[in-house]
Amino acid sequence: MLDDLREAVLAANLALPAHGLVALTWGNVSGIDRERGLVVIKASGVPYSSMTVRDMVVVDMDGQVVEGARPSTDTPTHVAVYRALPEVGGVVHTHSTWATAWAQAERPIPILGTTHADLSPHEVPLARALTDEEVAGEYEARTGDVVVEAVAGRSASEVPAVLVRSHGPFAWGSSPAKAVEAAVTLEEVARMALLTELLRPGSPALGHAVRERHYSRKHGPGAYYGQLP
Repeated sequence: MLDDLREAVLAANLALPAHGLVALTWGNVSGIDRERGLVVIKASGVPYSSMTVRDMVVVDMDGQVVEGARPSTDTPTHVAVYRALPEVGGVVHTHSTWATAWAQAERPIPILGTTHADLSPHEVPLARALTDEEVAGEYEARTGDVVVEAVAGRSASEVPAVLVRSHGPFAWGSSPAKAVEAAVTLEEVARMALLTELLRPGSPALGHAVRERHYSRKHGPGAYYGQLP
C-alpha cells in the first residue's frame, strides 16, 4: 500500500541523520496521500541505521494504524498539521541543536538576514505553552493544536516551521523531501541568528523590502530562482 509514498518517506527520514538533524531516534518525517486520506510516518523508536521501508507505517487521519507497526509517538501532531494546512505534503520533527536551543530559550527566531527571508518573510514563531491539562491529556494532539495556532492563519509556505516551546521544531513542505529541505534551512537560520545575537545583541530585523524580495523570488507566482521545469 502506498509504495511510492513509503519510499519517499523512508528517503526523507534517512536524510535527517545525513544532514546532522537527529541523534539516536530523535526525529520523524511523514508524508500524506491527500486523495486517500492516508499518512505514512516512520515507526516509533526505530534506529536510522537499520531503517527500511517496512518501518514506514500507514495511518488514517485519526492516527489509527492501517498498515504496519506502532507509529511515531508524534503522529497526532503530524495529523493535526495535515488537517489544518491542506497545502502541506510532508512534515518533519527533529530535536536539531540550534533550532531546539531557541525553543528551549522560549524565543522565536528573529528574521535577521536574507537566508531567513529565503525560507520565510516572518520570524519563526514560538508556540504557546501547553496547559497542565493539555499535557496530562492528549499531549501530542494538543501539541499539534499549538503548532497550528502559531501559524496564525498565514499560509504554510509563509510559515514553514514552528518552534514548540522547550521541545523542538516542526517544519513542513509540499512533499516529504521539501519538508526536510525546510528543516535543514531552519537549522542553518537558527545557527546564524544565535551567532548574530552573540556578536550584536539586539540586532535589527531585516528590512521589509529586502525580506519580501528574497521570499518572493523563491515562492509564489513571481518566483524566478532556479531553473524552469
